[in-house]
Amino acid sequence: MRLPCEVSVSSRLLPSAGLRGPGRGARAVVALGKPPGGGGVWLQVSTARHRPGAKYQLRENIEQLFTKFVEEGKATVRLKEPAVDICLSKANVGHLKTFLSAMKLADRGTSEESLPLSTLAPPKASEVEKPKTKMTITSRKDYPFAQSFPYTLEQLQASYCKLPRIDTCILGLKRLRKLDLSHNLIRKLPVTIGDLVSLQELSLQGNLLESFGAALCNSTLRKSLQSLDLSQNKIKALPAQFCQLRELIHLKLDDNDLIRLPFKIGQLSQLRFLSVARNKLPFLPNSFGKLSLESLDLFGNPFEQPNPLAPDIQLKIPLTLWEHSARATINYRLPYSCHVLPSHLCHDLDMSKSCHCGQACLSSFIQTTVTMNLHSVAHTVVLVDNMGSTEAPLLRYFCSLTCYSQFLDRHLQSIR
Repeated sequence: MRLPCEVSVSSRLLPSAGLRGPGRGARAVVALGKPPGGGGVWLQVSTARHRPGAKYQLRENIEQLFTKFVEEGKATVRLKEPAVDICLSKANVGHLKTFLSAMKLADRGTSEESLPLSTLAPPKASEVEKPKTKMTITSRKDYPFAQSFPYTLEQLQASYCKLPRIDTCILGLKRLRKLDLSHNLIRKLPVTIGDLVSLQELSLQGNLLESFGAALCNSTLRKSLQSLDLSQNKIKALPAQFCQLRELIHLKLDDNDLIRLPFKIGQLSQLRFLSVARNKLPFLPNSFGKLSLESLDLFGNPFEQPNPLAPDIQLKIPLTLWEHSARATINYRLPYSCHVLPSHLCHDLDMSKSCHCGQACLSSFIQTTVTMNLHSVAHTVVLVDNMGSTEAPLLRYFCSLTCYSQFLDRHLQSIR
């Protein structure tokens, strides 16, 4: 019977001699079995430094078992001879309980045939080595095409490997916190990348991506992803659902073909660093003003000259019954879902716009662009153009002629 865990062996005689114990535990395999020559049941503790292992006889030799923290995968075995304490930690809870039960039976002299024993032999080096948590690959020749990645990986970089897709073996690394697949040939992201429940940082810089799927925005990435780098791709637009990634702090979208940002980007309340340089943005969405950033880079976008006096009027008077109903649903925050409404109606409600007065509007509105000083949403602003400007056009919606007239009056007064 074998138990992978961390082990620390300390002698109880050391304090009396003025010496200190070994300190932190080491990765080990603890085995319960008979030595090749026979002679009772022994406990073998094998580490990477000493794979043959230290052996301790068990019959009538256990002074005490400390199992208060067994539910945390911890236990201590106190032996009579030699006078040592064997501290076990980071063990599988179920396997640890079984192992301790077998040790008790061995101490009482239970028949060896009734115990789950194994031949005491040195474990493989891979069994006692510290699990690998980080791997960096920067060329195709070093990429392990013929083998899988260690399941213990928490950080993986596979750059400049000419990968056309994300391998399924990567998608199975459930402990992965940081994934860097920059500078490859990836054209499409699999939906299953959303199953990486621990993923906090994702870099896809320098690939051939044309989209970022809505399904990914509704996956477990909503609760885990904090940093996303999609720069140097071919993305023209991000889905409205992108704003479901509420934990995002860092977002890089430089050097794409973006013609717009998600119109509810203001919902990314945790976002602090945003870079969307060298894209094709004509203006910023209405909710952009709700952001609270530390750093903002919008350099190199062909922003249009704002003109509040030339609105795009799509207001229908009187309002349709659908517009009235939809506005009431949003304004009164009535719950809705695809279980009670057709999916296309839910989509329309999700795409509702917010007037300056705080009321909602959907297909009936007045639209115009106004000037926004970017320092109102960010502490540090990279110049928008070579002329030293830190202003950009902001799309603004109005739910009625009254709201637009009030805005127009204030605007004309401010420029007099």
